[in-house]
Amino acid sequence: MKNLRILIADDHDLMRRGVKSLLQSHPGWEVCAEAHTGREAVSKAEEMKPDVVIMDISMPELNGIEAARRVRKVAPNAEVLILSVHYSDQLIREILDAGVRGYMIKSDSDGDLVAAVETLAQHKPFFTPRATEVILSNFSSAAHSEPLELIGDRLTSREREIVQLLAEGKSSKEVASSLCISVKTAETHRANIMRKLQLHTVSELVRYAVRNQIIEP
Repeated sequence: MKNLRILIADDHDLMRRGVKSLLQSHPGWEVCAEAHTGREAVSKAEEMKPDVVIMDISMPELNGIEAARRVRKVAPNAEVLILSVHYSDQLIREILDAGVRGYMIKSDSDGDLVAAVETLAQHKPFFTPRATEVILSNFSSAAHSEPLELIGDRLTSREREIVQLLAEGKSSKEVASSLCISVKTAETHRANIMRKLQLHTVSELVRYAVRNQIIEP
């Protein structure tokens, strides 16, 4: 296999160093960049054009799924591997919808991580066994019925980004400053989000974000 350039994105230093050490011990593999936030991961992917991006699903500023969507646009040849503490059927669907072809649980073995990177390097999908079961089940049920629309599917990319910032405790003014938009625009987005998600309070929004692994509890 040719030299493989890998970007690692995780806001936990210990986890990132562990993954980096494991991958760099593999002949021909190079960790070309590291990122602490989802937004930084997108920027580094655009700059470095890695072959594989390994990304934690829960990161500040921009979660792994939303960051993966943007990575796929700025570095279309890069394959993305999402790491998660646990799985859910909805999460797997969102990962697939984002164009991600790799997904594994953090508690899986080191050997699984190496196998995942090797598989993705050949532009083949790699999913944990449970995720594969869910995917096959979804394909089977889709043949007989229309898939249900998830409420979160109605949100735009910018709205999903704002959900995370609000759930992290930022005010409309801080959201506006972070995204370089007006406070009025941020408040309009916030109102639209609450309406679409059928939520009424920020605490409900936080619970939604935790349940969908947009932020960590």
